[in-house]
Amino acid sequence: MAQRQQSLKHEYEIFVEREIENYKESVPRRVILAIGDEAVKSLEEAAQLALTEMLLCAEVDRIVKARLRLPSYDAWRKRRVKALADFQRPERWGMRADSALVREVKRSPDGHILVAGASADGPTLYLAANGCDVTTLDREEEAMERVYAAAAEVGLTSRIRGLVADLSSWSPDMPLNAVVCAAAAFAGLTDDERRRAIALLQSATTAGGVHLVETSAHGVRLVPIEELRAVYRGWNVSIERGGTSSETFLARKQVA
Repeated sequence: MAQRQQSLKHEYEIFVEREIENYKESVPRRVILAIGDEAVKSLEEAAQLALTEMLLCAEVDRIVKARLRLPSYDAWRKRRVKALADFQRPERWGMRADSALVREVKRSPDGHILVAGASADGPTLYLAANGCDVTTLDREEEAMERVYAAAAEVGLTSRIRGLVADLSSWSPDMPLNAVVCAAAAFAGLTDDERRRAIALLQSATTAGGVHLVETSAHGVRLVPIEELRAVYRGWNVSIERGGTSSETFLARKQVA
């Protein structure tokens, strides 16, 4: 499950610590030694009675922070809040405000969302920014690294669990209240593997939960509509068309 969100203050402290450590690793040893000498001199001028290693390290970090001109907490917080608000906009990710994902997938206090094969990153980051806990699957490790890097910019990593896997090798390990599958999620799967994967996702989905399955991309049909109608028999289904280049199969599990 996703971890509890950290406070902004704590995230700021981690940001400062990371920037300082990155600087220390990027400069020659002589530069660090020179900063150490500067720190000793500064503490002596301040009439520091006990020059401990802890105090010296703290002074070195203070000097590095000043050299890097890192923003104050208030300035950093304002920038973070603005960036997060941008992530919450569907248009930021190339989605319309009336698209199926924006309309149908909502935050649930105890719910979880699966995003599979959406290498464009948009669905995962949009949903996490809007308070959803998301598991995202992709075959490429680079795609996961990209998602985490973007999430870290606005403090969303605790809402995202990224797994290098595909639907033929992964099974749901928690109840799902929504599933978002790009057409690429089924690439390379046999017909039997695709049906088995969908059946597992269906069984893990809570009553009233929704599945969004992209059936085509760039005008090419990758998942047969009639097959989806058959495997989603008993669900409320519809077809969402996003212009001439995309098509999404929408299914909602009936409430008993």
